[in-house]
Amino acid sequence: MPRMAMRKTDMPFMKMHGLGNDFVVVDERGRMPMVDAQIAVRMGDRHRGVGFDQLAVMRDSAAADLHLTFYNADGTRAAACGNATRCVARYVMDETGQGAVTIATDHGVLPARDMGDGLTSVNMGHASERWGEIPLAHEMDTLHLPIEGGPVATSMGNPHCTFFVADCEAVDLASRGPVIEHHPLFPERTNVQFAHVEGRNRIRMRVWERGVGVTLASGSSSCATAHAAHRRGLVGREVRVLLDGGGLDIRLADDGIWMTGPTAHVFDGVWIG
Repeated sequence: MPRMAMRKTDMPFMKMHGLGNDFVVVDERGRMPMVDAQIAVRMGDRHRGVGFDQLAVMRDSAAADLHLTFYNADGTRAAACGNATRCVARYVMDETGQGAVTIATDHGVLPARDMGDGLTSVNMGHASERWGEIPLAHEMDTLHLPIEGGPVATSMGNPHCTFFVADCEAVDLASRGPVIEHHPLFPERTNVQFAHVEGRNRIRMRVWERGVGVTLASGSSSCATAHAAHRRGLVGREVRVLLDGGGLDIRLADDGIWMTGPTAHVFDGVWIG
Protein backbone atom coordinates (compact mmCIF):
# COMPACT_ATOMS: atom_id res chain seq x y z
CA MET A 1 0.00 0.00 0.00
CA PRO A 2 1.56 3.37 -1.00
CA ARG A 3 2.59 5.72 1.78
CA MET A 4 0.50 8.91 1.96
CA ALA A 5 2.30 12.22 1.60
CA MET A 6 2.37 14.47 4.68
CA ARG A 7 -0.05 17.40 4.58
CA LYS A 8 0.46 20.76 6.28
CA THR A 9 -2.21 19.89 8.83
CA ASP A 10 -0.66 16.50 9.69
CA MET A 11 1.18 16.47 13.00
CA PRO A 12 3.94 13.97 13.84
CA PHE A 13 4.01 12.82 17.46
CA MET A 14 5.77 10.39 19.76
CA LYS A 15 4.18 8.11 22.36
CA MET A 16 6.29 7.77 25.52
CA HIS A 17 5.83 6.65 29.08
CA GLY A 18 7.55 6.66 32.45
CA LEU A 19 6.41 3.68 34.56
CA GLY A 20 3.13 3.52 32.60
CA ASN A 21 2.45 7.24 33.11
CA ASP A 22 1.95 7.82 29.37
CA PHE A 23 2.37 10.84 27.13
CA VAL A 24 1.98 12.11 23.63
CA VAL A 25 4.92 14.37 22.75
CA VAL A 26 4.74 16.83 19.85
CA ASP A 27 7.92 18.52 18.62
CA GLU A 28 7.08 22.08 17.53
CA ARG A 29 10.67 23.34 17.58
CA GLY A 30 11.20 25.46 14.48
CA ARG A 31 7.56 24.99 13.45
CA MET A 32 4.32 26.93 13.68
CA PRO A 33 2.35 25.99 16.82
CA MET A 34 -0.41 23.46 16.15
CA VAL A 35 -1.39 22.06 19.55
CA ASP A 36 -4.16 23.70 21.55
CA ALA A 37 -6.65 22.54 24.20
CA GLN A 38 -9.12 21.19 21.64
CA ILE A 39 -6.50 19.06 19.93
CA ALA A 40 -5.30 17.84 23.33
CA VAL A 41 -8.81 16.63 24.20
CA ARG A 42 -9.22 14.86 20.85
CA MET A 43 -5.81 13.19 21.02
CA GLY A 44 -6.30 12.28 24.68
CA ASP A 45 -9.41 10.19 24.03
CA ARG A 46 -8.26 6.59 24.52
CA HIS A 47 -11.07 5.25 22.32
CA ARG A 48 -11.18 7.76 19.46
CA GLY A 49 -7.75 9.37 19.67
CA VAL A 50 -4.28 8.29 20.78
CA GLY A 51 -4.74 8.36 24.56
CA PHE A 52 -2.43 9.82 27.18
CA ASP A 53 -2.23 11.08 30.74
CA GLN A 54 -0.51 14.28 29.56
CA LEU A 55 0.46 15.84 26.26
CA ALA A 56 3.86 17.58 26.14
CA VAL A 57 4.70 20.12 23.46
CA MET A 58 8.37 20.80 22.70
CA ARG A 59 9.04 24.39 21.68
CA ASP A 60 12.09 26.60 21.21
CA SER A 61 13.44 28.45 24.25
CA ALA A 62 15.93 31.27 24.69
CA ALA A 63 16.45 30.29 28.34
CA ALA A 64 17.07 26.54 27.96
CA ASP A 65 17.62 23.76 25.42
CA LEU A 66 13.86 23.71 24.85
CA HIS A 67 10.53 24.62 26.44
CA LEU A 68 7.79 22.15 27.40
CA THR A 69 4.11 22.99 27.60
CA PHE A 70 1.82 20.42 29.24
CA TYR A 71 -1.85 19.61 28.69
CA ASN A 72 -3.91 17.17 30.75
CA ALA A 73 -6.23 14.72 29.01
CA ASP A 74 -9.20 17.05 29.64
CA GLY A 75 -7.45 19.92 27.82
CA THR A 76 -6.47 21.89 30.92
CA ARG A 77 -2.89 23.11 31.29
CA ALA A 78 -0.36 21.87 33.84
CA ALA A 79 2.80 23.76 34.82
CA ALA A 80 4.75 20.62 35.65
CA CYS A 81 4.89 16.96 34.66
CA GLY A 82 7.92 15.14 35.99
CA ASN A 83 7.79 11.88 34.06
CA ALA A 84 7.09 13.64 30.75
CA THR A 85 10.04 15.95 31.43
CA ARG A 86 12.27 12.92 32.00
CA CYS A 87 11.02 11.26 28.79
CA VAL A 88 11.68 14.35 26.69
CA ALA A 89 15.06 14.90 28.36
CA ARG A 90 16.06 11.36 27.42
CA TYR A 91 14.91 11.93 23.84
CA VAL A 92 16.90 15.20 23.50
CA MET A 93 20.02 13.70 25.10
CA ASP A 94 19.86 10.77 22.66
CA GLU A 95 19.22 13.21 19.80
CA THR A 96 22.17 15.47 20.62
CA GLY A 97 24.59 13.12 22.35
CA GLN A 98 24.61 15.39 25.41
CA GLY A 99 24.73 13.98 28.93
CA ALA A 100 22.64 16.80 30.35
CA VAL A 101 19.99 19.25 29.14
CA THR A 102 17.93 22.10 30.54
CA ILE A 103 14.17 22.24 30.00
CA ALA A 104 12.10 25.37 30.53
CA THR A 105 8.58 24.88 31.90
CA ASP A 106 5.95 27.14 33.43
CA HIS A 107 7.39 25.95 36.78
CA GLY A 108 10.90 27.15 35.88
CA VAL A 109 14.02 25.87 34.12
CA LEU A 110 14.64 22.24 35.08
CA PRO A 111 18.04 20.55 34.64
CA ALA A 112 18.07 16.89 33.61
CA ARG A 113 20.89 14.40 33.21
CA ASP A 114 21.70 10.88 32.13
CA MET A 115 22.31 8.62 35.15
CA GLY A 116 23.39 5.57 33.16
CA ASP A 117 21.72 2.15 32.97
CA GLY A 118 18.77 3.67 31.11
CA LEU A 119 17.88 6.02 33.97
CA THR A 120 17.14 9.72 33.59
CA SER A 121 17.08 12.26 36.41
CA VAL A 122 15.41 15.67 36.50
CA ASN A 123 15.50 18.38 39.14
CA MET A 124 11.87 19.37 39.67
CA GLY A 125 12.79 22.47 41.66
CA HIS A 126 11.81 23.25 45.23
CA ALA A 127 8.43 22.31 46.65
CA SER A 128 6.28 25.10 48.06
CA GLU A 129 4.52 24.78 51.40
CA ARG A 130 2.85 28.22 51.30
CA TRP A 131 -0.93 28.17 51.11
CA GLY A 132 -1.14 30.99 48.57
CA GLU A 133 1.32 29.35 46.17
CA ILE A 134 -0.35 25.91 46.13
CA PRO A 135 -2.97 27.59 45.97
CA LEU A 136 -5.52 27.05 48.73
CA ALA A 137 -8.75 28.99 49.18
CA HIS A 138 -7.54 30.77 52.32
CA GLU A 139 -4.69 30.75 54.82
CA MET A 140 -4.24 27.51 56.78
CA ASP A 141 -1.69 25.00 58.04
CA THR A 142 -0.59 23.12 54.92
CA LEU A 143 0.89 20.27 56.98
CA HIS A 144 -2.54 19.32 58.36
CA LEU A 145 -5.42 20.40 56.13
CA PRO A 146 -8.91 20.66 57.66
CA ILE A 147 -10.10 17.68 55.60
CA GLU A 148 -10.94 14.26 57.04
CA GLY A 149 -7.66 12.37 57.18
CA GLY A 150 -5.60 15.56 57.71
CA PRO A 151 -3.69 15.51 54.40
CA VAL A 152 -0.65 17.63 53.45
CA ALA A 153 -0.82 20.30 50.72
CA THR A 154 2.22 20.89 48.50
CA SER A 155 2.97 22.64 45.23
CA MET A 156 5.43 21.29 42.67
CA GLY A 157 4.28 23.92 40.18
CA ASN A 158 0.92 22.14 40.36
CA PRO A 159 -1.16 21.48 43.52
CA HIS A 160 -0.95 18.22 45.48
CA CYS A 161 -2.94 16.79 48.38
CA THR A 162 -1.28 13.82 50.11
CA PHE A 163 -3.02 11.48 52.54
CA PHE A 164 -0.96 9.16 54.73
CA VAL A 165 -2.99 6.03 55.41
CA ALA A 166 -2.49 2.56 56.87
CA ASP A 167 -2.76 0.84 53.48
CA CYS A 168 -3.02 2.86 50.26
CA GLU A 169 -3.92 -0.24 48.27
CA ALA A 170 -7.16 -0.54 50.26
CA VAL A 171 -8.27 2.98 49.23
CA ASP A 172 -11.04 3.26 46.63
CA LEU A 173 -9.06 5.73 44.55
CA ALA A 174 -11.63 6.05 41.77
CA SER A 175 -14.31 7.29 44.18
CA ARG A 176 -12.22 9.30 46.65
CA GLY A 177 -9.90 10.92 44.11
CA PRO A 178 -12.41 13.11 42.25
CA VAL A 179 -14.03 14.30 45.48
CA ILE A 180 -10.70 15.62 46.77
CA GLU A 181 -9.66 16.95 43.35
CA HIS A 182 -12.70 19.24 43.37
CA HIS A 183 -12.63 20.08 47.10
CA PRO A 184 -13.45 23.77 47.70
CA LEU A 185 -10.13 24.27 49.51
CA PHE A 186 -8.42 23.88 46.10
CA PRO A 187 -9.63 26.65 43.73
CA GLU A 188 -7.51 25.23 40.87
CA ARG A 189 -8.35 21.61 41.79
CA THR A 190 -5.58 19.26 42.94
CA ASN A 191 -3.67 16.08 42.31
CA VAL A 192 -4.42 13.51 45.02
CA GLN A 193 -2.08 10.92 46.55
CA PHE A 194 -2.73 8.16 49.06
CA ALA A 195 0.45 6.75 50.58
CA HIS A 196 1.76 4.59 53.37
CA VAL A 197 5.32 4.60 54.65
CA GLU A 198 7.15 1.26 54.57
CA GLY A 199 10.42 2.52 56.06
CA ARG A 200 12.69 5.54 56.41
CA ASN A 201 13.51 5.42 52.71
CA ARG A 202 10.48 3.70 51.17
CA ILE A 203 6.93 4.88 50.41
CA ARG A 204 4.08 3.06 48.66
CA MET A 205 1.80 5.51 46.83
CA ARG A 206 -1.20 5.62 44.48
CA VAL A 207 -2.26 8.62 42.41
CA TRP A 208 -5.36 10.41 41.18
CA GLU A 209 -4.21 13.10 38.73
CA ARG A 210 -6.06 16.36 38.26
CA GLY A 211 -7.76 16.44 34.87
CA VAL A 212 -6.83 12.81 34.16
CA GLY A 213 -7.95 10.29 36.79
CA VAL A 214 -6.18 7.21 38.14
CA THR A 215 -2.65 6.92 36.71
CA LEU A 216 0.00 4.24 37.07
CA ALA A 217 2.60 6.79 38.14
CA SER A 218 3.24 10.51 38.57
CA GLY A 219 6.60 12.20 38.92
CA SER A 220 5.44 15.45 40.49
CA SER A 221 3.17 13.47 42.85
CA SER A 222 6.14 11.34 43.92
CA CYS A 223 8.17 14.48 44.66
CA ALA A 224 5.28 16.07 46.56
CA THR A 225 4.66 12.94 48.62
CA ALA A 226 8.33 12.47 49.51
CA HIS A 227 8.50 16.13 50.55
CA ALA A 228 5.29 15.84 52.61
CA ALA A 229 6.52 12.68 54.33
CA HIS A 230 9.83 14.36 55.15
CA ARG A 231 8.00 17.39 56.60
CA ARG A 232 6.17 15.03 58.92
CA GLY A 233 9.39 13.30 59.96
CA LEU A 234 8.37 9.99 58.42
CA VAL A 235 11.26 9.55 55.97
CA GLY A 236 14.75 10.79 55.26
CA ARG A 237 15.92 12.90 52.33
CA GLU A 238 16.35 9.98 49.91
CA VAL A 239 13.22 7.94 49.26
CA ARG A 240 12.11 5.22 46.87
CA VAL A 241 8.48 5.78 45.92
CA LEU A 242 6.68 2.64 44.76
CA LEU A 243 3.77 3.35 42.42
CA ASP A 244 1.38 1.05 40.58
CA GLY A 245 3.66 1.27 37.53
CA GLY A 246 7.03 0.86 39.29
CA GLY A 247 9.54 2.76 41.41
CA LEU A 248 11.04 6.27 41.32
CA ASP A 249 13.99 7.46 43.38
CA ILE A 250 13.46 10.86 44.98
CA ARG A 251 16.23 12.94 46.55
CA LEU A 252 15.43 16.07 48.54
CA ALA A 253 18.55 18.11 47.81
CA ASP A 254 19.56 21.67 48.63
CA ASP A 255 19.15 22.70 44.97
CA GLY A 256 15.71 21.09 44.54
CA ILE A 257 14.02 17.71 44.34
CA TRP A 258 15.75 15.24 42.05
CA MET A 259 13.66 12.45 40.55
CA THR A 260 15.26 9.45 38.84
CA GLY A 261 13.73 6.55 36.93
CA PRO A 262 13.37 4.76 33.57
CA THR A 263 11.69 6.08 30.43
CA ALA A 264 10.31 4.45 27.29
CA HIS A 265 9.79 5.68 23.72
CA VAL A 266 6.96 3.42 22.53
CA PHE A 267 6.18 4.49 18.97
CA ASP A 268 5.99 7.38 16.49
CA GLY A 269 2.85 8.39 14.66
CA VAL A 270 1.14 11.12 12.67
CA TRP A 271 -2.05 12.85 13.78
CA ILE A 272 -4.17 13.48 10.70
CA GLY A 273 -5.57 16.99 11.06
